[in-house]
Amino acid sequence: MPLSFASFLGQMVQNPALFSTVLLILAVLLVNGWTDAPNAIAGVVVTGALPFRTAVVMAAVCNFLGVLCVTSVNASVAETVYSIASFGGGTGEALTALRAAMTAIVLWAGLAWLFGIPTSESHALVAGISGAAVALEGSFSCIRWDCWAKVLLGLVLSAAAGFWAGRGALRRLKSVKLSDRTLHGAQLSGAAVTAFLHGAQDGQKFLGVFLLGSALAQGREDEGTFLIPVWLMALCALFMALGTLMGGRRIIDTVGREMVSPGPREGLAADLGNIACLLGATLLGLPVSTTHTRTCALLGAGSAGGARPDRAVAGRIALAWVLTFPGCMAIGYWMAKWFLRA
Repeated sequence: MPLSFASFLGQMVQNPALFSTVLLILAVLLVNGWTDAPNAIAGVVVTGALPFRTAVVMAAVCNFLGVLCVTSVNASVAETVYSIASFGGGTGEALTALRAAMTAIVLWAGLAWLFGIPTSESHALVAGISGAAVALEGSFSCIRWDCWAKVLLGLVLSAAAGFWAGRGALRRLKSVKLSDRTLHGAQLSGAAVTAFLHGAQDGQKFLGVFLLGSALAQGREDEGTFLIPVWLMALCALFMALGTLMGGRRIIDTVGREMVSPGPREGLAADLGNIACLLGATLLGLPVSTTHTRTCALLGAGSAGGARPDRAVAGRIALAWVLTFPGCMAIGYWMAKWFLRA
């Protein structure tokens, strides 16, 4: 039976450690809305197909539908994040380590946002949780490398496939005569589907963290099957939308105006390439980053359209991606050491 909202509130009231953990998870969701979710609507905002606030509302609804529809039939992405590392020790220590991981993600993503760099909270989540678990256990034996293999495979495939899918989509669109009005209309559908798949991917990951926190609070980490309540899906979609409203425009400017300045045709091609990659990864149960697939698809479409990306901006983004795994793992490790001593 899925966890009810009343039961979850009861757990938080009885366990202050769980309460503070939930607050930090919600903070990470807000940060995801700042730095990751805006990628889904970057194309329609930059090309003028939709105003920013209208695009955010559409993204919130589609994020929720993506979580609801996909999780009901396949929760493998949530299970991968849930199982990325084991947390030993007592309930208090395990939740302390999880809080440290969430703090590390907020710090990392907040720093990236200050520089307007889109980062992957998916990868920050995996790295932060793993680093905190290593600090708790004292060795890397707690890491479940089969789950990490899925994450790394998803990273490589999504980045490469995103670029070539965006490039291929634009080449096909060039052979079709379409007005800007038609392209804008198609972009609306593309952005809606992208937000839907963002919910199916990133929404699931945060559901996994919520369920992990609830399980650790009860002294167990042995979920065999996932029964995810609708209220939790709605909560994730709401906080991602709030984060996008608070700071998403900065990321949209970096990806859609500074790195590459796409026209309606390039924007639609990037959406189509991104959708193909996200859909394939979700069906395969691979946790991937919407940031990576969307950005690479935009680069592919831009290169096929003759637009030269700003190498300085692209290099800054690539460097942030490379540093996310070691950076967040290190911050998660040291934050957990600090929290456990306090």
